[in-house]
Amino acid sequence: MSTLLYITAHPGNPEASYSLSAGEQFVQAYKENHPADEVVHVDLYQRNIPHIDADVLDAWGKLQTGGTFEELSAAQQQKVAQLNELLEEFVAADKYVFVTPMWNFSYPPVMKAYIDSFCVRAKTFKYTENGPVGLLENKKAFHIQASGGVYSAGPVADRENGNRHLQTVLNFVGITDVDHLFIEGVSTAGERAPQIKAEAIEKARKAAQNF
Repeated sequence: MSTLLYITAHPGNPEASYSLSAGEQFVQAYKENHPADEVVHVDLYQRNIPHIDADVLDAWGKLQTGGTFEELSAAQQQKVAQLNELLEEFVAADKYVFVTPMWNFSYPPVMKAYIDSFCVRAKTFKYTENGPVGLLENKKAFHIQASGGVYSAGPVADRENGNRHLQTVLNFVGITDVDHLFIEGVSTAGERAPQIKAEAIEKARKAAQNF
């Protein structure tokens, strides 16, 4: 049995969101084709995702120099514990589906905060004399991203910093089997918008079958 984390970084609902509607259909098709697997929904807008702030940096410094968890302030204990919980959940999973909208050429800030929770030295990567090495081997990921314009190709492709950054991060921690689904041009599609949504859902369901 495998565990799939369904990670959503969208504050909306599937009826209004192109990415969430495709994501939910991906999960439904995945469950139909992998009934023994566990699917865990990580809704980043409903989970507490601490930012790496002064509290966290100070706490990590104390712990790395021999301090104990009990010596941390209450705020530091809460943040460090939550970050560790997110990290352990991520490391324990086998597969990942990320669902994000493109906001200002990237994804919502909560997604970056989540990435920071699992990019941890000695847990998901290590430094060697030949450079950094990812530790999360034999895992796979899929990214569903919706955008108002078209950024997968063409004159503004260099402005796509969501999927590109996520791919870089996942490769860094050792997850090299990464695929994506772009749902693009929805802001200018007009009457074609329902067709774009339907096509995205079909692609998502097909991708889920052998994921």
